[in-house]
Amino acid sequence: MSNNDFIFGIRAIIEAIRSGKIIDKLLIKKGLQGELFQELTELMIENNLNYQTVPEQKLNRITRKNHQGVIGFISPVPFYDFDEIITQTYENGETPFLLFLDQITDVRNFGAIVRTAECAGVHAIIVPEKGSAQISADAVKTSAGALHYVPICKVRNAYKTLSSLQKNGLKVFAATEKAAIDYSKGDYSAPCAIVMGSEESGISNEILSLADELIKIPILGKIESLNVSVAAGVLMYEVVKQRN
Repeated sequence: MSNNDFIFGIRAIIEAIRSGKIIDKLLIKKGLQGELFQELTELMIENNLNYQTVPEQKLNRITRKNHQGVIGFISPVPFYDFDEIITQTYENGETPFLLFLDQITDVRNFGAIVRTAECAGVHAIIVPEKGSAQISADAVKTSAGALHYVPICKVRNAYKTLSSLQKNGLKVFAATEKAAIDYSKGDYSAPCAIVMGSEESGISNEILSLADELIKIPILGKIESLNVSVAAGVLMYEVVKQRN
């Protein structure tokens, strides 16, 4: 982890927020109190920042310096509102194509997916605030700089977000080995969002229950699954193929 990816100390983080730095998330020591921390708390609420309370040992593993119980991770890219992107896409006369990444925490896989998404013309990538890869300098590097071009949208509630996509006219496809339908049989010509899950746990049952259609990539060999970035690439380019 690069030292440029995080800052520490309550006052330093307060000033970073006030100066307009984009904070990906905050790690806060359990039980932290005090007047200065109250000031930080008010700023967190005002700016709708994502945070997690953790044991002090976790903070100490990141830095041995005087972090005062708070570490903030700086994002090298801004975050966007998916509703605004969908509206803008429609206004531009284009057919919305979004990607939703559920519980994908590996930075290399995330970066590789973003790189392919940029090449495939994906309008935005949506990720949950919790349980997602950190948007770091390493992620930008792995994406070959594509993170500077593909809008990233962070959301708090995956279920509500996907419901909102459906209300905006997007069909939600979920990629899972539990599906009966081959991915090539899906119709991606209309506005759509594709949901990809982690290789370990897949897509959550809550999201699977909401999806309009479950799709799968046939596996013909002895290994049971593809790397998630490869699988995402296969699906994204099926959309490209059908739309072109």
